[in-house]
Amino acid sequence: MQTVDEFDVVVIGGGHNGLVAACYLALAGRRVCVLERLDELGGAAVSSYAFDGMDAKLSRYSYLVSLFPRAVIDQLGLDIRLRRRRYASYTPLPDADRGLLVDTEDQEATRASFAAVGADTDADAYARLASDLGRVATALWPTMTEPLPSRTEARRLLGDDDLWASLFERPIGELIEQRFESDVARGIVATDALIGTFASVHDPGLAQNICFLYHVIGGGTGDWDVPVGGMGAVTGELVRAAREAGVEFRTGAEVVSLTPEGSVEYRTRGAREGHGDETRRVKGGRLLANVAPVVLERLLAAGGSPIDREPGPSPSPMAATTPEGAQVKVNLLLSRLPRLRDPDVAPEAAFGGTFHINELLSQLEQGVRSAESGELPNPLPAEIYCHSLTDPSILSPELQEQGAQTLTVFGLHTPHRLGADAETLQRAVLDSLNSVLAEPIEPLLLTDAHGRPCIETKTTADLERTLGLPGGNIFHGPLSWPFVDDDAPLKTAAERWGVATRHPRILLCGSGSRRGGAVSGLGGHSAAMAVLADDLDR
Repeated sequence: MQTVDEFDVVVIGGGHNGLVAACYLALAGRRVCVLERLDELGGAAVSSYAFDGMDAKLSRYSYLVSLFPRAVIDQLGLDIRLRRRRYASYTPLPDADRGLLVDTEDQEATRASFAAVGADTDADAYARLASDLGRVATALWPTMTEPLPSRTEARRLLGDDDLWASLFERPIGELIEQRFESDVARGIVATDALIGTFASVHDPGLAQNICFLYHVIGGGTGDWDVPVGGMGAVTGELVRAAREAGVEFRTGAEVVSLTPEGSVEYRTRGAREGHGDETRRVKGGRLLANVAPVVLERLLAAGGSPIDREPGPSPSPMAATTPEGAQVKVNLLLSRLPRLRDPDVAPEAAFGGTFHINELLSQLEQGVRSAESGELPNPLPAEIYCHSLTDPSILSPELQEQGAQTLTVFGLHTPHRLGADAETLQRAVLDSLNSVLAEPIEPLLLTDAHGRPCIETKTTADLERTLGLPGGNIFHGPLSWPFVDDDAPLKTAAERWGVATRHPRILLCGSGSRRGGAVSGLGGHSAAMAVLADDLDR
């Protein structure tokens, strides 16, 4: 008879949220086991040598850090270094030799750049919005590591009913169009509402507003920082801390079913390949699901529990909904940065922040309409992040000396339903990028050890197949407000922390939790706090 190992807590999924939860609980004296389907821990927050023979370690999926609380880093003793970028963004105007550069260290230069693109009045509007969003971040960011506030409590913390209504009750498109006159300024603001979210800025469901909020409150400032060493350095530190705390890791372990009583069945790599080890079982006093809620439901169904067809509790409203991603990510390794059409902006400045490609508000809205009608947007709205300008350590000294740079292009409005293949999406991304440059990007691509161009494309299908993200949705499903309705049930610790499921022994601990999404660790932190609070109450 096979021995069933028992643990206080079994974490299903070794992504960054699962690692955060495991660290906290192991440090609190719990016996913790983490089961991970892949051979490597870290989930989407990993770095890898994407191109054969090239000493460049890229953040393959996720890339920037804003929502990871300093308190979590300090409490877990993590050596994670983040670097601030001077430039917020550069947005070249389509079919023109001008662009808008937002320099966070030079307000006058930023104001002059607004004037250069014919958006003089929007400079003041941009500064006023930044001030307003700073107040939102100051009010709500501290609540992210506390039990969930109610809607009324969150509104009281902000203390501005008009601003609350604009951000939390009406489509963000209204605020954008009321405050800004130019298409380019409107687009710069709108992109924060659409990264990873397929919606119009006027969507009455407000998914875009929720996405916008998470993009502007991180750290109490909304700044998006570069992790030194890449995203793999973040999860590498979490793995180190977890091992030192006594967490047991089982990689190559694909969970195939679980039960509300805490039994987990998983297949080892050998069993999946038709040889070697048999299917194994473990049991946990608590199960923390670092998987999408819809995946959790499938695992419960495989274990004999009926699928929940009714709307879930407020912390998990999408449990029975199949998510859909709507992005494409392209990584490039270049011999140098490309030249710009704008003679007044250096490439190092333009690519030093977020480089917007065909992201005027009119283009973003047209992109949604095109995708909804079954067509790939043309041109494809996208934006670029250059890790190596801020943190060259991801490149070997030789590549640094040669002037090599990495670019990550994140394309919007490519919903999974389109079924577009990687080659088609990659071509759309490159065509869109080339349309705003002074030279084509292709000749700048370095070649790997086999003579192939150093470019890789990750589609929603890739994320579903490789990382197990349903529909390639990077947030595990629709994002949720970081507060609950006033009449929401908050009887249990799991409900108060936004990680409840319909089974008391099972908690969400990933991006599908109430405050999940992005590389934040908040899902893992909330789940750990709920377990510890519940154990204390007992």
